[in-house]
Amino acid sequence: MSAQLLGAHMPTSGGLGNSIRNGKAIGCTAVQVFTSSPQQWKSKPVTDEGADDFKAACLSTGITEVVSHDSYLINLCAPDLAKREQSIEGMKGEIDRCAKYGIRYVVSHMGSHVGQGDEIGLAAVAESTKRVLDETPDSVTICMETTAGQGTALMAKFEQLACILEALKGHPRLAICLDTCHIFVAGYDIRSEETFSATFEEFERVIGFDRLKVVHCNDSKKGLGSRVDRHANIGVGEIGIGAFQLLVNDARFTNIPILLETPTEDEGHEKDLANLKGLRTS
Repeated sequence: MSAQLLGAHMPTSGGLGNSIRNGKAIGCTAVQVFTSSPQQWKSKPVTDEGADDFKAACLSTGITEVVSHDSYLINLCAPDLAKREQSIEGMKGEIDRCAKYGIRYVVSHMGSHVGQGDEIGLAAVAESTKRVLDETPDSVTICMETTAGQGTALMAKFEQLACILEALKGHPRLAICLDTCHIFVAGYDIRSEETFSATFEEFERVIGFDRLKVVHCNDSKKGLGSRVDRHANIGVGEIGIGAFQLLVNDARFTNIPILLETPTEDEGHEKDLANLKGLRTS
């Protein structure tokens, strides 16, 4: 069966409930949100009224698959220990907010080693993540996002994600968010049936599809292996339409939220969503 949970990152103006209702209006069956500003450490507390409105919106629209994305400021392996502690507390706050809304998954970029090197960075991410998981509600799972590998960002290779999973002994609240743009510019080709198959065979071998809970669906303005994170609308970037046709018709992705983070100008999300739906064959 083709992909059933197609959606987009939706703005939260007027509250998270509006994100869900506006997502439904453009055809979403899954939605991603920010529970607070991704560019600020401070966040407003979740009110009972806001949480109730969000849950009511999910019920009325039938959109039950909602994903949160954490703050861009978080770096769980920051060499400055004060900033690392701030990042740990920031992620704990995000998970607490998700628990109050009833959101199951929070996507995170996890960290950049900032010159410490991959090995030290990964060890710090694992240690920080364990603390976060130990000190937050069991109802929320962290989805480590594949990155473009820009600068000193970790998690551009499947092996680095597997390293964290292994360090935390396969913790049940630790999963993966795969970004199509990010893996492409990190060097994983998905443009043909052959390369698409090879890339996801490698993902299965190194990590396992049981850990994949979210997909960010983005074309790329930059080329294969460029390590430059620039999203493009579906089918007009360097990846091309063929990869997305393979994605939405692969039975392994049938019940995984596939979420757009493409440019929003000229009703970009609505058009991209319609485009993805039109690629489905069953």
